[in-house]
Amino acid sequence: MIRLSILILFCCAQGSLIAQTLVLSDIPWINLDQDFKNGDSWELQLVPTQDEIYVPIGLVKPEGDGPFPIILIGSGQGINGIKKIQDQMDISHGLMMRLANRGYASAFVNFRNEVPELYNEVGDAALIEDNVSGGSRTLRSRGSLDSDDFISILRHVGNLSYIDANRIGAIGSSHSGEIIMKAVSDSDLLAAAVPAEAAVREYLLVNDADAPRDETGTELQLQDVNYVRSLSNRERAMERINRINTPLLIMGRDGDHLQGLFELLFEWVNESKKNVRWLSYSHHEHGYVLLRNFPDGSFSPDRIQELAYKEYAEFFDKYLK
Repeated sequence: MIRLSILILFCCAQGSLIAQTLVLSDIPWINLDQDFKNGDSWELQLVPTQDEIYVPIGLVKPEGDGPFPIILIGSGQGINGIKKIQDQMDISHGLMMRLANRGYASAFVNFRNEVPELYNEVGDAALIEDNVSGGSRTLRSRGSLDSDDFISILRHVGNLSYIDANRIGAIGSSHSGEIIMKAVSDSDLLAAAVPAEAAVREYLLVNDADAPRDETGTELQLQDVNYVRSLSNRERAMERINRINTPLLIMGRDGDHLQGLFELLFEWVNESKKNVRWLSYSHHEHGYVLLRNFPDGSFSPDRIQELAYKEYAEFFDKYLK
């Protein structure tokens, strides 16, 4: 293998980015130094996926050489590329510094756009011969999904010299919570995970075409667990759940329009005798577990957020330390 060194120059509102020497790899990853507004440092890393494109993550690590446990953080779906990472790093600065002070590296993740319902259609991919390029590669028989990107990120951080590959955790809200559920069914790379307000419509194969919506016609009304159970495909969902080996802390939000979905996820994972806990709080903000900085840069989580943080931080301590 040849060690590659790539220089990439960006100009952006947050300052210049400095490229670093890359790892020994046929498909190099890229590390770009960056600063928070207060001078704390973070790294923008461009991670190669299984189909040889790049997705961005923003990584913070504690002082020292490691190897550190790491917690991946996700919110919603893949969107806006590097810009999402830049925006979310400012928003998540306080949380990531807390984790660093607790001894964790952390990384905010992004992935490609979701293709709705495709996860339930592709099934297992086969490897096929590359009969186009003339090379000796084998290719997958289907396109990659956003959940595949997340697994690529897990493999990437596990290969970093300062990360302990056996101590990788993840917390994600909304669609990112569903991504976590797909990852723990499709791999054993996570040592602990917190799917929070996980929008697991695909994962539980919910047939919600005729489900009620709010007055705007956009938000599904899936508050009742019995109703959600009647819409879901238990047999296929349990096939996925039975493959899980990762300890889970499933978190809901009292009164959320998808609370029945969150409750059903816990119910079926618990029925499968998996290592799982359930917590739910009443809070006005979707994604409340991801402690966020305010627009002025201040960081002041409320009482409920502090309770939620304490629970999942202690959960990660149990399995990652």
